[in-house]
Amino acid sequence: MGCLIIILIKTNTASISKNEVYRSGMIGCVEVKGMEGMTETMFGAKMYENQCVVSELVKEYHWAYAIVLLLVSKFVNSQAAALVAIVPVALAIGVVPAYIVASAPACYGYYILPTYPSDLAAIQFDRSGTTHIGRFVINHSFILPWLIGVSVSCVFGWIFAAMYGFL
Repeated sequence: MGCLIIILIKTNTASISKNEVYRSGMIGCVEVKGMEGMTETMFGAKMYENQCVVSELVKEYHWAYAIVLLLVSKFVNSQAAALVAIVPVALAIGVVPAYIVASAPACYGYYILPTYPSDLAAIQFDRSGTTHIGRFVINHSFILPWLIGVSVSCVFGWIFAAMYGFL
């Protein structure tokens, strides 16, 4: 469709790369490919060692499961990949399944560092300057709302699981 639009409407192709939407989209594409390669290299090479460390931590402190899930989801930039990597470990070491389900909101750790394409696009598109990356990278516009959202969701999950006798 893009090619047809360019041909039929006779768009000036030189102006496409100067468009903010195009530039923001390309930044997101390059960022996603770079993060994908980096995380696959890092986690693929050390998957067994990472699972051993995580399992020892969660075995001793069950509450750490949610934090581990949060951090792993950030590093792999995928909720599904984090769940696939961490849930079997938690089940194998005896974490209560209700606790695993109640902690599921913690698999959304994208917001910790502003590296996800939607975050970068929001920052690029914002003309008002209210959406920004801070001086220390972690102090950005998305950190507080998402931290509150994930924390409250996990706490309510634990409360509901305890109320219904699953914990």
